[in-house]
This record gives sequence, structure tokens and C-alpha cells, in this order.
Amino acid sequence: MVRKKKTNADEASQSGRLGDFGSAIAQICEEKGISKEKVIETIEAALAAAYKKDYGKKGQNIKAVFDERTGDTKFFLVKEVVDDTMREFVSEEEEESKEEAKTTEVKSEPKEAAESEEEKLPRFNPERDFTLEEAQTIKKDAQIGDIIEIALEPKKDYGRVAAQTAKQVIIQRIREAERDSMYDEYKDKEGEVVSGVVQRIEGRNVFIDLGKSVGVLFPSEQVARESYRIGQRLKIYIAKVEAGSKGPGITLSRIHPEMIRKLFELEVPEIFAGTVEIKAIAREAGERTKIAVASTEEGIDPIGSCVGQKGTRVQAVIDELGGEKIDIILWNDDIAKFISASLSPAKVLKVDVKEAKKEAVVSVPEDQLSLAIGKKGQNVRLAAKLTGWKIDILGVKADGETVASEETSEEKTEEKAETGSEE
Repeated sequence: MVRKKKTNADEASQSGRLGDFGSAIAQICEEKGISKEKVIETIEAALAAAYKKDYGKKGQNIKAVFDERTGDTKFFLVKEVVDDTMREFVSEEEEESKEEAKTTEVKSEPKEAAESEEEKLPRFNPERDFTLEEAQTIKKDAQIGDIIEIALEPKKDYGRVAAQTAKQVIIQRIREAERDSMYDEYKDKEGEVVSGVVQRIEGRNVFIDLGKSVGVLFPSEQVARESYRIGQRLKIYIAKVEAGSKGPGITLSRIHPEMIRKLFELEVPEIFAGTVEIKAIAREAGERTKIAVASTEEGIDPIGSCVGQKGTRVQAVIDELGGEKIDIILWNDDIAKFISASLSPAKVLKVDVKEAKKEAVVSVPEDQLSLAIGKKGQNVRLAAKLTGWKIDILGVKADGETVASEETSEEKTEEKAETGSEE
């Protein structure tokens, strides 16, 4: 009776230990965002390193196989079956003579010596290599290139140095796995808009906590009139994700034109579903954006879908962008009609297009001229970006007389200077 109670207690104790161990592995997986297989692989590498430190020899390749159910570990000495085409076989006498030659050798041609060293085969090491004859004494059908595993006596007692070695292996492998996991996760989110919290500000660089990693918002990717404060929550566009030694290098943006598309996808179900499509975007971050939209299904108003009831949808995007103005324009395959719409809110009288040069001359009423051009040429500049055409604006008086505009002339001069084009 007493014996039975002791057995049950032992089983409960063992079950408790295994349960604790399994929950510890699960916790690491959840906190670090890495797979259970990777954690087990890390544990095996650490145990193999500890075993080699206390009970192995230099040059040996020791493998550990950890059983997560029982908590037991088996150790193996791993050797490869090689011949003289794979390894250089050197006797002890040759080894000694080579060592003596090295000490007396005069360094005459270091480059050639380095090249000859590179061409040499790796030296046969009895700790990690088997000859075919040796291998066949263990495994009769062994062939050149086979990997043979020899079971080693399991050990449970390790010294301080071995324990420290195992600890370092675990820390390093877990960090590497965590970096790889984060890189894979955020690489998949490249080109997406995510929420983040401003963690710290160093100079003009803003570091934003994305949850499992931290991204940086460089000055070139910030809206000029925006200011940021620690603890502020905002949406940012993941522009680029690169692998780095300290984790993924995540470059964020608040000025990228595609950020507009992603914000509308979040606010407008029709865009997310694909029944309304954003065909083109022209943006001057912090100031104004023009988007061209079209419907892929009959009976759906693309502009109305984007604006929302009482303007709630577009207003949500505007609020997220700090008050940036957004013009929503109906896409049209007729380029003349599309250019006319792109100059909204100005009214257009006529559009003369030059297909070969992708240029258009737009006539507007005299009182609409400044509106069509916009402040510092912004409206016509965004219209040109949206349509991909060069646009010249002409003001027309009530009697039909054309009005030359200083703003228009300055805009054309600036454009010529930038593109190097000539009339």
C-alpha cells in the first residue's frame, strides 16, 4: 500500500515537472513569436554544447535529441564517411615535419601561399570523420558520404562552464530566431498601414513602437507641419523592411501616396471589397491630395462611397492626416473629361489635348483662373500628377479674349527648368 502511494506521488511529481517544462516552452514561443520546433532545436543545441564542454573532445560533432514529453535527452557522436577525394590524410610524421617547416619557412610569396591553402582539401579528423573501413565495422552497408551517429552515454551532471556555455547558446539562438520571426512578420506587412505609439524622439528621428518591433520615421518621411509627442498613437505606412543584426530595420512613412489608398481601404468597405477602385493618387503630404476613383460594378457611386454619409468616411481619413485636404475625382477613360475633372473645384470651358506630347491646354473662365491654378500652382500641379499629362491653363474673358496669367507662366518656367524641356 505504501509502495503504491509512493509510485503515484512520483508520477504526479514527474507529470508536474513536465507540465511546467511544456508551459515554459509555450510561454517562450508566445512571448518571442517563434515556433516550438525552433525552441526545441535551441534546447538541443545548448545541451549538445554543454555535453561537449564537459564530456566531449575538440573537433567532435555532438548531436542532442530532446524528448519534450519525457524530458530525456539522447546524445550522439556524428561522423561522416570520407575518402581521399574529400579529405587530406596526413600521418603523424608528416604532420610533425609540416609543423617544423612552418616555423622555419620564410614568407616570400604570401598571396600564392594563401591561394594554395584555399585549394587544399580539409584535413581528415578522426573525431568527426570515418574511413569506409571503419564505418563498415559499425554499419555494413555504409557508403562514402554517409552520416553515422554513434550513441553516447547520457549525462546529467554538468560543470559551471558547461552550464554557462549552454546559457549563451540559448540566448544567442533565441535572439536569432526572434529576429528572423520579426523580420518575416513585418516583411509581410510591407506596404501596409499599421497603428503605432511614439516611443522616443532622437533629434528629428521618431521611433515608433509597432508592438513586437520598433520602426523609425525619418525626417524625410514626416509631414512638415506635423509634430509628434511621446505616447502619441498614430497610423503609419510601412515603407521598407530590411534584415538587421539587431532586428528588422523598419522604415516608416507618413507622406507616402499609398498611405492614402490604405487609409481609404480601412474606412470604405467598397474599396476593401474591390467594388470601388482607386485608379490614381497625387499627393502633397500635409497640404492636399487628389484621388481618382472608379466603380467595378454598375449601380455603385464611387465618389459617394468614398465620401460616406454626411462625409464621415472621408473625414475620418482627413482627421488621421491632420486636416490634409482630399479631392475625390471620378476616373474617366476620356482624357479630356478626366483632365477637366482633375482641376476641380475650378470650372473648365474647354480642353484641347495633344496626344503625341501628352499635353493639354485647358481654358477656364477668367474668374476661375486662380482657382484652377491653385495656391503656388498646387491645384494644376496635382492635376498633372494625377493624370500624367502636362497641363497649361488659359483664362478666357466673357468676350472670348484669352488672358495670359503670370502664375501660369511661372509654373511653365519652373516645369521647364525641372524637366529640361523646350517649347
